[in-house]
Amino acid sequence: MISGRWKLEILWHLNQGTHRFGELKRALPGITQHMLTAQLRALEKDGLIKRTIYAEVPPRVEYEITPAARRLRPIFVEIVKWAEEHEQPAPRDSGQP
Repeated sequence: MISGRWKLEILWHLNQGTHRFGELKRALPGITQHMLTAQLRALEKDGLIKRTIYAEVPPRVEYEITPAARRLRPIFVEIVKWAEEHEQPAPRDSGQP
């Protein structure tokens, strides 16, 4: 349900609050529109996100995590802690090849 390159990152961003498609696209550099659409559909099918369509012109679509996905928050917190503990300093550019 959460495997793959993008699903965890999408859930991480939605854990911060409700987002529109364009906001998610900008927050995930490198993801294509097609891939984002496919991943959002899969997450919705698995019950991890909720998609709300507003009857406006143009239509507005918002995504948010469900209570089931909210239960993943402690895992996200631990992953961030681990990443911070194992963060490597960026290599310095000495200017030599």
